[in-house]
Amino acid sequence: MSAKSEPWYIHAILYVIIFALAYVLIRVAIIDPTEVIEKETYIKTESRLRMSNLREAQILWQKRFGTFTDNLDTLIGFIKNDTGVAKLLTGFDSTRMKSTNPFKNLSTGSFVADSLFYYPGNHLRFVMRVDTSTAVDTIINRRGTIVKIDSSKTMGSRYLIETPDSLNRDKIGDLFSDALKNTASWE
Repeated sequence: MSAKSEPWYIHAILYVIIFALAYVLIRVAIIDPTEVIEKETYIKTESRLRMSNLREAQILWQKRFGTFTDNLDTLIGFIKNDTGVAKLLTGFDSTRMKSTNPFKNLSTGSFVADSLFYYPGNHLRFVMRVDTSTAVDTIINRRGTIVKIDSSKTMGSRYLIETPDSLNRDKIGDLFSDALKNTASWE
């Protein structure tokens, strides 16, 4: 009795299945995780650059108006339309031989004010808040009766910029501490 060989098409089908499974394994184990890591790295660096530019805009706003703002639209409008900011963007310091532009270039290569609205990961707006504090002063006469109660409300002496992403909780500033006013959580 001679042994019967298997048909050639069964071997061909098995080879195709092996190559397909090998491709899927390489795709799942090597290529996809690399793409995810590259995307997360881009989102992290881009959001930190945008938040740093928002910090510089808040500092310029405070120098101009004396307080910080919690309105993102107003702040970006200030960057785009203020003549003092325009002079800083195009100016050059001849003593230090550097540009006077306080803003950092984004990952795409240049600074674009309109890109500061949104977090690059989920395209939600950055969260900006300012502090509000009330100071109460009571005036008492010699007899111990209250003559007058003065209260003063202070807004915008500290600010906080946060990412809207629940996984990446980067922030700049603090609403409760002057020591953390312009500091970033990643610095």
